[in-house]
Amino acid sequence: MTRVLVLNGPNLGRLGRRQPEIYGHTTYDELVELCVGWGRDLGLEVDVRQTNHEGVLLDWLNDAADEGTPVVLNAAAWTHYSLALYDACAQLTAPLVEVHISEPRQRAEEFRHISHVEPHAAATISGRGIDGYRQALEVLAGR
Repeated sequence: MTRVLVLNGPNLGRLGRRQPEIYGHTTYDELVELCVGWGRDLGLEVDVRQTNHEGVLLDWLNDAADEGTPVVLNAAAWTHYSLALYDACAQLTAPLVEVHISEPRQRAEEFRHISHVEPHAAATISGRGIDGYRQALEVLAGR
């Protein structure tokens, strides 16, 4: 079974409570359960993680690069300004799929229109809500 990391950046641990009009009502714990279940159905072993600390996310990406582990990444706000994230994504050898619950390019804040992840991603899935994670896992499963 192929192992996949689903990595989530700052504030995503507050899903269901944080701006539900943008991010929906699914809680983070529910997202974890969904991702693990979708992965199982696709023949993937899914490990879902969330951090509010950029260095932790960079360490996880570096480990994925060393291990050749595919990644689904919602780097949240770091997507738009972290050059360290850009460099970590550049090192990945297995596929990376970028995912965003909302559509950043349709948001009012101009800074959200830039992604430092996308240049390294095999696919970017945005604006599909929580279902974007399922779609990202399907990309990694080759479906």
